[in-house]
Amino acid sequence: MSKIKAKKTSLPVKLLKFFFHKKVQAKTKNRRSRKGKKHCCAGCALFRLLGRIFGIFAALYAVLFTVFFFDLDGKLLYYVVEPLLVKHYDKMERRNPLDMPYDIKE
Repeated sequence: MSKIKAKKTSLPVKLLKFFFHKKVQAKTKNRRSRKGKKHCCAGCALFRLLGRIFGIFAALYAVLFTVFFFDLDGKLLYYVVEPLLVKHYDKMERRNPLDMPYDIKE
């Protein structure tokens, strides 16, 4: 009997194979439905979750950079908020200090 030697693979290669292997999908009639879809391993689920989190943060960063670059917050305050405040505070009745009597009490 001949002994078959098993290939020794290094730990980094094993990790790469574990995390980056392609998912084998069973053929189903309705491929578009996501109902009952399961991940083949924890590594796939983890990378999908990390990818989604990274995508959300990248989109948020792009939006915030756009607001900063075009100074949209300052323009909003100048063109929208300030006119509303001016309109509100210009309508307020104020007492005129010049109309008050001036009495010197000794």
